[in-house]
Amino acid sequence: MMESASTTLSNLDLSKIVLAVGGLGTAAYGVVDASKGFGGGISNRGFGDVRQIITKFIPPPPAGKVESAHSLPSALATLRANWINGMPMSDQKSVAKALIKLNLTRENAKVMAEAAGVDPDRLAGVADKLVTGAALAPEETDVYGRFDLLLSAQLDQGYQRGDQRYRNSAKVLAIPVAIALALLGAWAIDGKGFDAHEALRALAGGLLATPLAPVAKDLSSTIQAGAKFAQSWKR
Repeated sequence: MMESASTTLSNLDLSKIVLAVGGLGTAAYGVVDASKGFGGGISNRGFGDVRQIITKFIPPPPAGKVESAHSLPSALATLRANWINGMPMSDQKSVAKALIKLNLTRENAKVMAEAAGVDPDRLAGVADKLVTGAALAPEETDVYGRFDLLLSAQLDQGYQRGDQRYRNSAKVLAIPVAIALALLGAWAIDGKGFDAHEALRALAGGLLATPLAPVAKDLSSTIQAGAKFAQSWKR
């Protein structure tokens, strides 16, 4: 009977520890996310991949020319704001595609055609007709359709890579933050008794906090369910 009670207590303690460590990871993510208030913070990570794709299609404005609302600097500022604010990725890609197409003119059609891999002369003809509103010839419609598909594919590549870079960076940065929070918490609870042993426990909790945070509740429930099953089996 005493052994059963001890086992139950141990399992319950383990589930609580898992929840506590998961909560620490969530808190660490919150601290990392709060860095957005300082020039975008961690959210700036990954936007370089998006910028790389945009600058392939939209050339910089000539020196001395007044920047338009859809020129490269303005477009990058708009897309960066959407990125940092966490706009849905599908909407971000739609805005990026619209800004690129608004910059399609005969003058930069060659740059865009080379970036997408389509015929530059026909894309220049498409640019002229988009301005005048004239109907596109079948071959121009085909080129414009291919340009749209290839542009979508490259934007998807840039945004997916950028999002992966941002998420990985946030996870890596959350680890030292979780360790610092764990050490601070251990010291605050028992400052006089805080020693190397307590520091190692806090370090272990901080290291586990980030990977455990997304699954802490499910893992805790699984531990409790397993404990109940083990008790019923012993009976």
